[in-house]
Amino acid sequence: MLEERIEQDIKVALLAGQKDKATTLRGLKAVILNAKVASGTRGSGLGDEEVQALLAKQAKQRQESADLYIQGGNQAKADQELAEKELIESYLPKQLSEDEINALIDEAIASTGATGLQGMGQVIGQVKAKAGASADGSVVARLVKAKLAT
Repeated sequence: MLEERIEQDIKVALLAGQKDKATTLRGLKAVILNAKVASGTRGSGLGDEEVQALLAKQAKQRQESADLYIQGGNQAKADQELAEKELIESYLPKQLSEDEINALIDEAIASTGATGLQGMGQVIGQVKAKAGASADGSVVARLVKAKLAT
């Protein structure tokens, strides 16, 4: 399980003296624990898909923070956030390329018969259902909008 893998990697990082990695992983462990407490599944735990969704959200937050640090002229902090994002992404499935996402979008448009921006929600829903955590929602939304706007 993904949660157990993170737990093991914390131990390895601590033994190897990798404090930054251990700190990031402990933060992820805390996010997972908070989600378990909130959903009432502390005893049974979360499934890998739920953990992946939490990790994807954390990776996105790191990217947004890095972008803000870059705008503010603090490259060192931005680099730190990007390094954390890279570590988090190592626990996520490989992201689909835009071409692969476009193929899923074409299938969804064909099956829903969506035309125009009013069908955007249906198409995004189908693509996200098929792609899961391997496609960033903002990329999917951008590509769907571009296809349906034409």
